[in-house]
Amino acid sequence: MAEREQKIGEDRSLLLVDDDTAFVERLARAMEKRGFSARTAASVAEARRAVAEAPPAYAVIDLRLEDGSGLDVVEDLREARPDARIVVLTGYGAIATAVAAVKMGATDYLSKPADANDVTAALLASGEALPPPPENPMSADRVRWEHIQRVFEQCDRNVSETARRLHMHRRTLQRILAKRSPK
Repeated sequence: MAEREQKIGEDRSLLLVDDDTAFVERLARAMEKRGFSARTAASVAEARRAVAEAPPAYAVIDLRLEDGSGLDVVEDLREARPDARIVVLTGYGAIATAVAAVKMGATDYLSKPADANDVTAALLASGEALPPPPENPMSADRVRWEHIQRVFEQCDRNVSETARRLHMHRRTLQRILAKRSPK
């Protein structure tokens, strides 16, 4: 515990941004037990106000929020506090969005469901060593789905163009997208 608190540093401020109230409150309690001083926000607007008031040293930001993209908060926080350690959470785990998050200034990204141990490890990781392999790595089917989603996004969500680029029948692609489509 003392070693982890030493890694956190003097400024223990942590902003947690997620529109899932139960999840963010549970994560806030768990992170406080680990030595952070957590604040929560449930929307992009609320998170931007929190960043403007007092930019935190650490942030965990959900990628998709009801009123916009968590990447907007990442950008604001990076401008307000360049040394902030930012982890982006995503329930959709697409490689393309993870790359976009890192390019905008996120330190790391995690796919949901992520627990407090995963979040703490990502926030405190030094860039020198590779993180340990995940306990539950993505299956081959999930990797295939991720690739399809990335190409779909790169084609501006155009099914016909995506199918052409993936050398796949358009109806087959539509079935795959419908089967795995998020809420």
